[in-house]
Amino acid sequence: MKAVQKWSITVALAGFLFGFDTVVISGANLPVRELWNLSPWFHGLFIMSMALWGTVLGSLTGGIPCDRFGRKKTLFWIGVLYLVSAVGSALSPDPYLFSFFRFIGGVGVGASSVAAPTYISEISTASNRGKLVALYQFNIVFGILIAFFSNYLLEGFQGANDWRWMLGVEGIPAVLYVLLVLGVPESPRWLLHKKKDEKSAFEILNRVYPKAEVQQKIDAIKTELAKTSDEVTLFTKRYKKPLILAFLIAFFNQLSGINFILYYAPEILVKAGLATEDSLFNSISIGFVNLIFTFVGVGLIDKLGRRTLMYIGSLGYIISLSTVAWCFYASASPTLLLAFILVFIASHAIGQGAVIWVFISEIFPNKVRAYGQSWGTGTHWVFAALITLLTPVFLDSDDGIFKDNPWPIFAFFAFMMVLQLLFTKFMMPETKGISLEELEEKLLD
Repeated sequence: MKAVQKWSITVALAGFLFGFDTVVISGANLPVRELWNLSPWFHGLFIMSMALWGTVLGSLTGGIPCDRFGRKKTLFWIGVLYLVSAVGSALSPDPYLFSFFRFIGGVGVGASSVAAPTYISEISTASNRGKLVALYQFNIVFGILIAFFSNYLLEGFQGANDWRWMLGVEGIPAVLYVLLVLGVPESPRWLLHKKKDEKSAFEILNRVYPKAEVQQKIDAIKTELAKTSDEVTLFTKRYKKPLILAFLIAFFNQLSGINFILYYAPEILVKAGLATEDSLFNSISIGFVNLIFTFVGVGLIDKLGRRTLMYIGSLGYIISLSTVAWCFYASASPTLLLAFILVFIASHAIGQGAVIWVFISEIFPNKVRAYGQSWGTGTHWVFAALITLLTPVFLDSDDGIFKDNPWPIFAFFAFMMVLQLLFTKFMMPETKGISLEELEEKLLD
């Protein structure tokens, strides 16, 4: 295996911890509520959503340590945050400390969505950058599946303390990740930008490119860096286009309804007429389809390109969401509805799921890439939080607008995906096979 592939796989494990940490709370949901006799308000705001607010903070501020201290150090401390969160949550004696440690884990999730794609994009080549960065998304999905299975296997392990083991077991992959990330080098582009360390950058790039091309690559990076002052800030007219592109792809990612469906899948399937036990089983089928088609997306992203996958995903979204809306409206077969929810999941995995982290990590220049990644991922997580918080208002409460039949929600998401298709057609550039320095020339005003 080539060095750059080993480094990318190691850093992409941050995505595995991301997925695991996000979903593992499902095993502690009811036991924690009963143990501490929590009110619905306290349980929802502090126990279930605290990690999500940590994620928002981590994504919005993750660019700061990435830029100041380096990608590698940031990735290392992200692993430490995951470890502290896992052990602290498992040993928490009260709901306040539990919420605090879940918040810490959320900060790790948000920061990893900045640091990992940024690092991988900067150590990979134009020909393999897409699939290597997309490994991060694959690991997120894989982590989600493993968390579900881990919770299932640990159920009944220690009776009333099962939930502590479910949360604490995340410490094992966290320790492994922390040790492995010590073996990856710093980003050569960060070394040239912040440390002016051409010797170390040359040694790293010499393991990525043919020896005859290394000095040429260093010269191209230095030329790009020399075009702007070291005091440059992200929110200037010069970066208007990548700022808009990052915002829109993150905005449409969440307005597809992906978190709505993943988080509320059992409830949605019960509303469709499936029995509760069937809905839980079918939720696992959603996870498997997500994993399989994420793997397909990773394999195609450098062959077909980012825009082609977005076209495929957008059309799949529109067809599947429209059909799901019709199934609810017409009280059609629950089996048919489940089939089109799976089409929706496949469309997301092969399209937006595979593309978003890759695209955002590519479109910003070296000097502001970490902050640009924070902008894009921050947008993603803010809208994820808003949709997650607003869903109960429409779906769960006694006076919820669509508590009996949620078809208008799916119709709205389908309409938003028509707008995503137009965004892909008229605004989104293709970044396949183009070096990061060449992309700057293409995208900046």
